[in-house]
Formats: sequence, C-alpha cells, structure tokens
Amino acid sequence: MRTELPLTTPLSAVRNLGILAHVDAGKTTVTERFLYLTGSTHKRGEVHDGTTVTDFDPQERDRGITIFAAAVTCAWDGHRINLIDTPGHVDFADEVERSLRVLDGAIAVFDAVAGVEPQSESVWRQADRYGVPRIAFVNKLDRTGADLDAAVASIRERLHPAPLVVQLPIGTEAGFTGVVDLLRMRALVWTDGEDTAQELPVPEGLLEESRRRRRLLEEAVAELHPGALEEFYDGSALSAETLRTALRDLTRTGEGVVVLCGSAYRNRGIEPLLDAVVAYLPSPSDVPAVRGTYGGGEQERAADPQLPFAALAFKVSATATGRLTYLRIYSGTIEKGDTVWDPGARRTERIGRILRVQADRHERLDRAVAGDIVAVIGLKSARAGSTLCAPDTPLVLEPPTVADPVVSVAVEARRSTDTDRLTSALARLAEEDPSLTVRTDGETGQTVLSGMGELHLEVAVEKIRQATGVEVNVGRPRVAYRETVVRGVSGMVFRHVKQDGGAGQFAHIVLDVEPLDGPGFEFRSAVVGGRVPQEYVRSVEAGCRDALTEGPIGGFPVTGLRVTLTDGATHVKDSSEQAFRTAGRLGLREALRACTTVLLEPVVEVTVTVPEDAVGGVLGDLAARRGRVTGSTARTGSATVTATVPLAELFGYATRLRSRTQGRGTFTARPTGYAPAPGAVTVR
Repeated sequence: MRTELPLTTPLSAVRNLGILAHVDAGKTTVTERFLYLTGSTHKRGEVHDGTTVTDFDPQERDRGITIFAAAVTCAWDGHRINLIDTPGHVDFADEVERSLRVLDGAIAVFDAVAGVEPQSESVWRQADRYGVPRIAFVNKLDRTGADLDAAVASIRERLHPAPLVVQLPIGTEAGFTGVVDLLRMRALVWTDGEDTAQELPVPEGLLEESRRRRRLLEEAVAELHPGALEEFYDGSALSAETLRTALRDLTRTGEGVVVLCGSAYRNRGIEPLLDAVVAYLPSPSDVPAVRGTYGGGEQERAADPQLPFAALAFKVSATATGRLTYLRIYSGTIEKGDTVWDPGARRTERIGRILRVQADRHERLDRAVAGDIVAVIGLKSARAGSTLCAPDTPLVLEPPTVADPVVSVAVEARRSTDTDRLTSALARLAEEDPSLTVRTDGETGQTVLSGMGELHLEVAVEKIRQATGVEVNVGRPRVAYRETVVRGVSGMVFRHVKQDGGAGQFAHIVLDVEPLDGPGFEFRSAVVGGRVPQEYVRSVEAGCRDALTEGPIGGFPVTGLRVTLTDGATHVKDSSEQAFRTAGRLGLREALRACTTVLLEPVVEVTVTVPEDAVGGVLGDLAARRGRVTGSTARTGSATVTATVPLAELFGYATRLRSRTQGRGTFTARPTGYAPAPGAVTVR
C-alpha cells in the first residue's frame, strides 16, 4: 500500500536492502516498480527507454546496464525502505561489495528461464561473506521457457540454501497472470492496465496443487525451525502466523531463503515482494551491534540514536552540487554543521549538508540517525571505507574488501596541454572507485590505469571524456600477472654491511623460503636465544613485504610463499631497524632468484550461450584460446557452454563471438583465480 515517507521512522520500521542479480535479470526494473508502486515516482521507468531513476548516468542509459550503485528511498506500509540498486556485470563487482558491507538485507533476482547465472552466484557468495539475509524473486515468468521449479532447483543446487517457495504461478509464459499466496491460500491476479492485484479465491484447477505445495512448505519449515516443528507435531499443520514467524527467523539466520515470483516488467508480483521485504528482512535494530576497534581494543555500537556517532563511508562521487560522501550510520545522530572525526586520516571534518538521496536527486535533511543511509557534503578526506565517528569516542569499523585489479591500460592525453587535467581526473576516479588504481610505470614513464575488466576501464575512460572533455589515447589492455614459488630454498644467508662514515649498517639474516598453499604471504620467526631482537624481526618482515612487489621472472608481484627467519646476528653499534629492513628486502630478492618460480596468469570462468548450430565453432574457438570446457547444457534450440579461459585470451572475444553466431551469442565471465602460465618458469 502506498504511504507517505515519514519524517521520522522508528528503527524497527526501517529496511536497508540491496537488489542483487546477474546482468539483465531485471534488478533495475524491480527497483523502478518499487518506486512506482510506493508513490515515489508517478511514471514507470523503463531500461530500454532510458527513463529509469536509478540508471541516471548517460553511460548506463546508452549501454542499458547498471554501472554505478544508486540509492533510493521509498515508503511501504508505514516502513521506510532504503534501497540500493547494484550492478550485475562482473567488472563492477567491487561496487556490489561496498554496498553489501552496509546493508541489512537483500533481494536476489533470478531469471525464470536461466535460473542461477554466473554473476548471480558471485553476488550470492559476496552476501554470504557479510552475512546479509536474503529473499529471492524469480523474475520474467512471462517469458517463453520460464520455469519456476527449474529456477528453484538451480538455487538449491548451486547456492545451497533451503529455498522456501511461498507462491505458485497462475498461468505460464505469456499466460502468466498472477500467483497463489500459499500462506493465506488466496489468489492475487493482475490485469493489464491495473497497478494493483485483485484478491480472489484460489482457482479450482490449482486448488489441489496449492494444497500440496502448502504442505511441502510446512514440512520444509518444520524441519528447520524448532517452534514450527513443535506445532507441526501437535496438529500436523502450521498456521499462517506460525509460518510467517518461522520464515522471518529462517531468513534472518540464513538457514532458508523465501522465494517469490513474478514479472517486474509487467508489474506482476511486486506488491507481495514489498510485503515480504517488510515481513522477513531485518531492521537495523534486528541485526547484531556493529563491531569496531580503537587503541588495540574491540568495541560494539548498537543501532541507537542516543549512543556516540559512528558511520561508514561506502561511496564517494563528484557531482555538480559538490563532493558527495555516502554514509551508513550505525549509531548516534548527526546534524548539519557537526564536527566528526576520521580516524584513518586522523583529522576532523565538518558536515556541511545532509541529503536523502533519490538516485541523482537530493532532499535536504536537518539530521540523520542510526539506521539511516544518507549522503553528506563537506567531507574532504573521507574515502570509500573510511570510518567517521564522534571526536571524543573514536572507533574504526572494518572497511569493505577491495579486489586486486586484473587488467591495465596505458593512458595519455592526446594534447600535451591536457596532461594536468587528465592527471586530476584520474586521481578523482581512483578516489571514487577504489577498485581503479593509477600508477606511473617506472621504466616507460607511462600512466597506467588498472581495473577489473575491459568494460570497467572503458567506462572509466569514457567518464573522463564526458566530465572533462579531455581526449585520451588508450593502449592495448594488459593483464595483471603474478609470480609464485614452486620449489623453495633453505638456509639462504644474507649479510648487509655498509660503512660510509659515522654510524654504519649491519644486519645478518638466514631465510627459508617455501611455497604456500594458496595465495598470500606468510612470515614467521624461528630464531632462538634472542639472536635477532623482536623489533628487528618485524623489520625483516617489512623488508620481505617490500621485496614482494617485484618478482624475478618479469617484475610482477609475488604471492603464495612462506618465509621463515631461522637465524641472524647483530652488531652492538651498527644494527638498526632500517638495516634489518634492507636486509629483508635484498635477502628475499636474492632467495627468490635461487628458487624455482612460475608466472601466474588470471583465469576466468566463461559461460557462453549460443544457438545449437554454433556450438562446434564456439568450442573450437575456446580451445584455440587455451580454454578448458567444464560443462555444457542444451535447452530448446540453444546451448550453454562453461569453460575456464586465461583472461589474456579473452580480449576482443565479444566481437569474435558475435561474428561466429551472427550476433546471437552472448557470454559472461567471472574471475576464478590464477593458474601457471605455460612456459614461464625459472629453474635454478
């Protein structure tokens, strides 16, 4: 039911949620229908028309996909819903990561024809990492080939939750007109041209099937929920209220996922989905208190406006109105003009303005409280991941993780007079998007822009052109290789001795280097008898980490090794922390040259969907790109092939696939890690 957005809302009536899905599953359309049905907009926005509220960036409207996470607010049944529409393309997974870090719940949208797709699985795992409760919405039931049961089976098999289906479709494909609500045993039917559903008795032809599915739902819930199990044993059935309570509990613990269905484009199934958001997803007061650290101790902050202020910045963007910093407020209250503390930058900041965000439109607020998601103007140092807190009660919250870039291009301004403008624009881009990095190549002097994929970099360069008018030359993409150790060395002795007048430098260390099972770096000390003091051990570790930036094969970062400091010696006058750091850096570099090392290249899982008559050519092309086919399924005139392929072999693949399939083939890719590159091994 439509309600006005209340000026103040109790915490229990707030929902902070995101929309997650594979690209083109219908996330943005679901968001647009939410805004329309709640009265926040008065016209349905359509992706294909470029009229959506959340895809407001020119590139999003041109490409027809979500690129940047957009926040909107609406009201439903007396509740305020703060909603973030997230990207579905794998190149923008970091944008999803930052959003999930601050959300209390999510709606996972699935295509009723395709079921769980590669990026659906990726965003589901991201939500798992942050413990975000979810409900599922199987969209596009009006499409040819739509199958709710098949989509639910793919959720069970690939994502491994217990899917708890609470609706039964009325009609199939183009004849889909509504759903049976299995909790209240009623039919909800939509007709074209009407915004709301008619509530009717369950159709006679679906009554028996509805009863059967209600029974299956009760049994599934009773198996998972102790309270429901007790009632089920007593009466061999569950009341609607018990079911609703149990579904809410199972959703919030992650033991089950409520599954609803509909067609967002045809505005069918959206009202029950809004009801499910209110009924099953948690409010800020339902989630555990946020944990932070300061001064070596751990603290908790509950979602209480009366507690000291604590918030996490999860997005920064430059707009015509100024630099916007998006905040999730976990505790306390802020007002316009307040001073807050940024413990990461170790400086105070002043809140210039507080805004409630409606995508690219903003409404000024006098204050914001715990549970709110707002944007503020006036912060100069805060970045995505920064904590802001009350100056007299400092706290540092865990920031969202940032993935390492995998693709790089060299960029330069076409006109030398634009070089400074390009430098400023690149710095601003990296500030807004932490998954973009900018560096200067020490050998060539080129400016190198690195990101999560070809599309990610293409969007970034186009954003510079649109925002500044600077024309940019872009070099061919290069992948981010890594190096690792496959056979180590023991007892590598390194002495660092330097005398140049005054106090000298002396450090003697003995290192063992061995492969580590998996990526990363591990350092440990096995020194006995105090031969190397603890402060020098820390310096050796810092020096070893310095050495990891350049490996012996091609100067790429080194990963997947363990270094053990086994012995060493000091000088009474000339030893220092700097001397041992230098010894750690130079000693590990020498040890790596003595190891057997291998070059690693990034590998992605590719899912290609093509007509059946094009499968042979696609398989041959993947084999030529060093791809390894891991699966293949056929479905009514089309086939889906899954393969792992080195990222370096995928540049230009979209064009090649289109030419091989007369424009009918599509593919998606998601990173799966690193694998040894053929022929790139140093043997000592």
